[in-house]
Amino acid sequence: MSNRNPTDDRGRIRVTGFNAESLEKRDELFDWTPDRTVGAKSRRARAWRRFKRNRTALLGLAIIVFMAVVAVFARPIELAGVTIQPISLAPFDPGASNFNALKQPPSATHPFGTDWSGKDILSRVMVGGRFSLSIGFITVSLALLIGVPMGAIAGYFGGWIDEAIMRLVDILYAFPFLVLAIALIAVLGQGFWNMILALVLVGWIGYARLIRGEILSVKENEYVTAAKALGARDRTIIFRHVVPNAIAPVIVQATLGIGTIVLSAAALGFLGLGLDPGTAEWGSMLSNGRETLVQGQWWITVFPGLAIFTFVLAINLVGDGVNDAIDPQGDAGGGERGVR
Repeated sequence: MSNRNPTDDRGRIRVTGFNAESLEKRDELFDWTPDRTVGAKSRRARAWRRFKRNRTALLGLAIIVFMAVVAVFARPIELAGVTIQPISLAPFDPGASNFNALKQPPSATHPFGTDWSGKDILSRVMVGGRFSLSIGFITVSLALLIGVPMGAIAGYFGGWIDEAIMRLVDILYAFPFLVLAIALIAVLGQGFWNMILALVLVGWIGYARLIRGEILSVKENEYVTAAKALGARDRTIIFRHVVPNAIAPVIVQATLGIGTIVLSAAALGFLGLGLDPGTAEWGSMLSNGRETLVQGQWWITVFPGLAIFTFVLAINLVGDGVNDAIDPQGDAGGGERGVR
């Protein structure tokens, strides 16, 4: 005879039809591990769809691609004595002087005219894009590699680490951008890589401050707290969870920053602090021809200046398009309605 009281079963949940073996077989057939790349891919796809609908941004991108292609194929490229790019779109050697055609206005032979030493301006503008465009893209890329980790570490950890990094940023911000770049070039000397190094040393601070401000708000989200509770390392949390969700404004700023760097490089070249004298760089070309403008020889400075204007305008159009594309409020207005 059992002494068990029937009331002891009250409040108990009885599960019937449960088969542990069938559950294990189901797990073998189906992978229940969540794909963390799905969300990122869908966000990139939505951003790309919004960007493609922006005609002015596509126009800017087309101009940049065109100028980059012209710069690459302007003259053959040799690396360690081996020609890796044999095509030459430029009609003349940009460094060759023709003393029989000094300061010639635009013509069929020289569409952009010639300068004070008889060099073809069209060829120099085409080859000069190699210097200006490469300085812009390389400088911004290196500045991001320094500024994003520094700002991410400062914003995530806070405390004395944040104080040390941000006080350094404040000190560098006390100097005007171009003045500090001039001072660094005076120490480092002229040259392609010296100019890039000087611009990187003064350019990373803007990205560090921007990403720090974004991370201060992102790190308070619940998924960051959950990652900490699960024992994830700080490095993993920063670069896998925090930075990807705070990087959008930095991408926009970096896109616009390419144009700023190109303008700064042209300004340094105009002041005679850029590349070596005689280099077919847009700022140096403006500097060499500034005295001819008042003499009526407008083509010597107009075409290099027009190249700078066109590239910076195209970069600004792309930057605005990127800003609209990755704006988290982009879907709020029904921008994705009707898209399949």
